[in-house]
This record gives sequence, C-alpha cells and structure tokens, in this order.
Amino acid sequence: MISELSAKLRAHMANNNLIWLFLDYDGTLADFAPTPDEINPDPELVALLRRLSTQRNLRLTLISGRRLAHVKQLVPISEIIRAGTYGIEMQFPERDEFARLDYQDIRPALERVKPRWSELIAGREGFYLEDKDWALALHARFAEEHEAERVLAHARRILEEEIHSRNFRVLGGDKFLEIGPELAHKGETITYLLDSFGEPDMLLVYVGDDDKDEEAFSVIHEHGGSAIVVAAEPRPTQADYRLESPQAVRHWLAELVSQN
Repeated sequence: MISELSAKLRAHMANNNLIWLFLDYDGTLADFAPTPDEINPDPELVALLRRLSTQRNLRLTLISGRRLAHVKQLVPISEIIRAGTYGIEMQFPERDEFARLDYQDIRPALERVKPRWSELIAGREGFYLEDKDWALALHARFAEEHEAERVLAHARRILEEEIHSRNFRVLGGDKFLEIGPELAHKGETITYLLDSFGEPDMLLVYVGDDDKDEEAFSVIHEHGGSAIVVAAEPRPTQADYRLESPQAVRHWLAELVSQN
C-alpha cells in the first residue's frame, strides 16, 4: 500500500538520508489542458511544490514532455530541477537553462515534417500540432476514433519518408504521435541526472502516468527505487504503487510534507 511507502520515506528522511522525488506534470500533478500550449499555472499546486522544495533531505525534480519554457511558467520554482521535452532541455537551481543536444542537429529534419503534418490535419476536427522546438507532437485526443487512427497512420508514413537519422525516435500513445531526438527519453534523463548528482544511500521515487514514464520506472528500479503510476483503474505497469488521479497525488504529497 502507498501508506507503507510514505512511512518508509519519512523514516528515510528522519535518518538524514536523501530522497530524490521525480514528478511528471500533465496527468500526474494536473489534469490535461485542452491543448498542451495552454499555460494555466495552479497557485495551490505551485505552493505545494514550493513547500516540498524546502524540505530537508528531499530533492525535487520535474520531468515533463512539455517544452521547458512552459514548465517554467507552470512551476516558477527556481530551487528545483526542471526538465522539458523529456529531459532534452534542463534548468538546475542557480544555473542557466541548457540543452543536451545541438539544436541545428535536430531542427532541420523537423522542419521537413512540420508542413506536411500541418497540411495533413488542416480542416480536420479534433487534431492539434504541437511544436516544441526540439520535437513535434500530433494530438488527436478530440478526434473520432477511426479518423484519428487513419490520420496518425498517414503521419507515421510521412516520418518514414522524411526522417532518416538514427538520432530520432517516434513516440506513440493513445491518439498521439511524436517525433523527437533519441535523448527525448525519461529513462535516459534519470540516468543522466543520477550520473551527475547521485549520492550514496539515496532513495529514488518517480510518479508518472503514461508510457514515457514507464521508461523511467525501469531505471528507477535498477537503482532500488519505487515507482508510482497515476491511473484511474489498475492496468499493466512496472510501477509498485498506484494513485487514482492528480488530485490523489497532491493529497499524498501534502501528507508527506505535513508529517515530515
């Protein structure tokens, strides 16, 4: 039960050992916005995360599929590590933001895809093209099921025609398709952060809701950590625990703070 994990975390912090808490944003801390380019910071959530960021023996990192500029607006807390586009873009406390790749190695290929995807969805209801600079994502969340399947299949064929570099990976999902750098991988991002800032006797916890987070769960387990999936109903997952909704995640985090 999640209460067992909470007790373990509190005891770990009480013994002056570090907990590193990794959090996804959309679907984990907050409900999905109508489109990913809508930026609606939640003051209550920001206040909760700020409280977490001040806890002794607790390190907080936010890893989102959104671009870093949006993450910084949603969570204006410079004391934590914030990572956008699955960890391609980062900002550490007291440091300038940086990218782990050369933009010119990535963008030209995306510029070939973008106009073709734009043309593909022009005039079709329920589709949205998100340009993250480092990646392009095609959302079909509000499209009719058969239409979404057909259009996304066509979009995949466009990628096969335009993307020939091994530096890219295709990300799928429910009514979703994305093309981005191979390093746009939350598991790789966790590894990078642990290699850079890992400490002995550190306990890792990751909270996320989708297949991109599942890639991080496996790395967390390799280092003896715990994973929490956010899902309304039980489903196949590598996670050790489940919380039903972003609201349940917030409640769990608030209890963690209040009892520390």
